[in-house]
Amino acid sequence: MNRLSAYVAEAFSAIWRNRTRSLLTMLGMIIGTSSIIAVLGISRAASGGITGTLNSFGDQGISIQVDPNQDDPQAAQIQYRDVRTIEESAGSLLEHIEPSYARNMRMRANGVTSTSIAVSNSDFYKDVLALKEGRRVNRDDMASGAHVCMLTAQLAEKFFKTAPAVGQTVELSGTRCTVVGVYEELKGGLFNSIGGNEVLFLPYTIFHSIAPGPIDSLTIYTNPGVTIGQISDEVDAVLRRLHGPRTQYATNDNQGQLQGFNQVLGIIAIGLTAIGGVALVVAGIGIMNIMLVSVTERTREIGLRKAIGAKRGDVMLQFLLEAILLSFMGGGTGTLLGFTVTVLAYSSVEKLVGPAPIPYLLIISVAVGFSALVGCVFGTYPAIRAARLDPIMALRS
Repeated sequence: MNRLSAYVAEAFSAIWRNRTRSLLTMLGMIIGTSSIIAVLGISRAASGGITGTLNSFGDQGISIQVDPNQDDPQAAQIQYRDVRTIEESAGSLLEHIEPSYARNMRMRANGVTSTSIAVSNSDFYKDVLALKEGRRVNRDDMASGAHVCMLTAQLAEKFFKTAPAVGQTVELSGTRCTVVGVYEELKGGLFNSIGGNEVLFLPYTIFHSIAPGPIDSLTIYTNPGVTIGQISDEVDAVLRRLHGPRTQYATNDNQGQLQGFNQVLGIIAIGLTAIGGVALVVAGIGIMNIMLVSVTERTREIGLRKAIGAKRGDVMLQFLLEAILLSFMGGGTGTLLGFTVTVLAYSSVEKLVGPAPIPYLLIISVAVGFSALVGCVFGTYPAIRAARLDPIMALRS
C-alpha cells in the first residue's frame, strides 16, 4: 500500500511538472466526458419521462378498422350492431370488445362554446390515468344509458374556469350530458400537442345515439394466450360474412406500437451516447500520445530506476497510474460539466415530456467506468513500452 501511494504521489508530481501539457491532454477527456454525460443524462431522462407517461395509458388493446385502400371502403364499413355478432362468434377469444368513435363536435357549457374532440369510452379500461375530480364511467352508467361524460383538465378549465366541473352539464349535438369526472392534466407539452388537450369522453352507447351510422373502429382486448393473428382472422371472417367476401380490414396492435416506440427511444439514447463516445476515443488517443512522449523524455529516469532494482511491473504500474490519473482528472471535470448541463436542461425536458427522473447512478457509473477504461486501455501500451526498456540503453540515452 505504501508503494502504491508513492507511485500515485509520483504520478501527480509528473503531471504537475508538465501541467500545461497535461491540461491540454485532459481537455479532450473533459469535452468527451461532459458531452457523453449530458447526452446520456438528458436522453435517458427524456426517455424515462416519455415511457412513464405512455405506461400510464396502460394496455390500449387492438384496433380493427376498414382498410381505406380497398376497392369499395363504403361497403366494408363496420356497423354498431356488428359488435354483438362478433362477440357471439368469437366470445372465447375476447376479454372485451367495444365500438370506438372520435369526432370533432361543437360543445357548449356555462355560456362557453368550443369545437373540441369527443372520444368514446366505457366502464372497461386498463389505464392508470389520475383523476382531478369525480369518478370514471361505471357499469351502471353503461347499463342505464346515462347521459354522462368526462373531460380533460384543459377542457374543464375552459368551460368552468376554477369552479368544480363535476355535476355541471355540457351540451353537444342537442344532447345534454352531466360531467362525472375530470382527468388530471398530463405533464408534458409534447403529449398535449400530439393528442390534443381539450377532449370530452362519452360512453359509446350515448355516442352511437348522437352519431348514428358506421363506427370508426373496433377496440378489442383478447383473453390470455390469444394471439393478434388469431383474433384478427376470426373478426375479419365475421365481418366478411356480414359485409361481403371482398371487404378488407386493418388490424393495429396499439400496445405493440407503444412498446415499439419505447424501443426506438432506447435505441436513440444508445446512438446519441455512442456519438459522444467518439470524443472519448479521441481523448484516449491524446492520452496515449502524451504518455509516449513522457516515456521518451524520461528514458534516463527509467534506466536509473531499473539499475537500482525496479522491476518491469513497477515501471509499468507507475506509468499506467499516471495515465489513469490523467483520465480520471479529465473525466471528473467533464462529469461535473455534463451533470451541470443535465440539471440545467431538466426543467425544459420536464416541461416537454413530463416528470423525467435523472439517472444519477447511471451517470456516475458511466463516468467512472469510462474514465478507468480510457486510462487503462490507452495507457497500457506506453506503460509496457517503458517497462521493456533496456536499463543500459536507457542510461546511455
